[in-house]
Amino acid sequence: MSRPDRRAPRARSWLALTLLALPAAARAQAAEPPIVGRWDLRVTQPDGSIAPSWLEVSRSGNSALVGRFVGNVGSARPIGRIDFADGTMRFAIPPQWEQGTGDLTVEGTVAGERMTGSLVLPNGERRTWTATRAPTLRRAAAPRWGTPVPLFNGRDLAGWTTQGGTNNWKVVGGVLTNTASGANLVTTRKFDDFKLHVEFRVPKGGNSGVYLRGRYEVQVEDSGDRPELLPLNVGGVYGFLPASENASRRPGEWQSYDITLVGRRVTVVLNGRTVIADQIIPGITGGALDSEEGAPGPILLQGDHTAVEFRNVVITPAR
Repeated sequence: MSRPDRRAPRARSWLALTLLALPAAARAQAAEPPIVGRWDLRVTQPDGSIAPSWLEVSRSGNSALVGRFVGNVGSARPIGRIDFADGTMRFAIPPQWEQGTGDLTVEGTVAGERMTGSLVLPNGERRTWTATRAPTLRRAAAPRWGTPVPLFNGRDLAGWTTQGGTNNWKVVGGVLTNTASGANLVTTRKFDDFKLHVEFRVPKGGNSGVYLRGRYEVQVEDSGDRPELLPLNVGGVYGFLPASENASRRPGEWQSYDITLVGRRVTVVLNGRTVIADQIIPGITGGALDSEEGAPGPILLQGDHTAVEFRNVVITPAR
C-alpha cells in the first residue's frame, strides 16, 4: 500500500499564497472586460433605414482598451483609446468621409451579447444604434464544392439588380459594362461559402470593387506602379488585408480574380498570383449592404466610383 503524500496540502497552500501575492493588475488580466471582441452594428438613419457598421475592441497592456471602427463608408480606422466603466464604453475618432470637422463620438452600453448606444457625427447629427457580437464563422469541416454557376449570361442583366444611384450598367459586346458613376450591381441570389472567378477591366484612374456576400470588398482599381502595399489597393480586402505584392496589370487590360471565401477565411488570386493566402477578414468593409455577417449574401459589383467592365463571372458554391 502506498503512503499518503503529506506534501500535497502544503503545495496547494503555497500555490494559493503565490497567486494572492501577484499584483492586482496581473490577476485582473484573466477577467476580460465584456466589451472586448468584435461587434456588428446597425445604425438607424433619419429615414428609418439601417446603415451597417462594425467595431473591434481589444486590450492593450494591463488595462487599456483600443480598437478599430468601420462606418457605413470608408475604411477601418484605429481607435487610440476606449473608456469602459460600469458597463458603458465611450470613444472618439477623427472624421474620415463624414461631413463636418468634429470628432465622431460613440457611446454604448453592454448587456450580455448585445449593445445599444448612440453616436454623434462630425457635423453634430446624432444617431442611435444596436449591436450584436460578430459571429466567428468557423467551419467544422472543409467545404465540398458544387457545380460552377455563371452569374452573367453575356446577353443581359438577368439575375442582377441595382442598388443606389442611377443605373449605368449595360451589356456591350458580351461585356458587363458600367459607363459612369452610378448604381452598384447586385446578384438576386445569395451565397454562403464559395469560389468566385471574375475578370475585370478598369480605365486609367478607375476604381471599383467586388463585394463578397455583399459585405467584404476586394478592391478593384488602377493601382499603377505603387511600391507600397496597402489594403486600399487592388488585390486587398479594403481597409483590412493588403495584397502581398502588386500583381496588377496596366489600365485598359483585362485582369482576373479567383477568390475563395470559407467563413471569414479568404484567399485571393490576382492574375494567377496568390496575393492573400487563407487569411481572416475581421469584419465588414465600408459600403457593405448590411452587417448580418452570419447570413448568406449576394455578390456586389461596385459602380458608384468610375466606369468599369466585368466578364466571365462564375461562382462555385459550397454544397
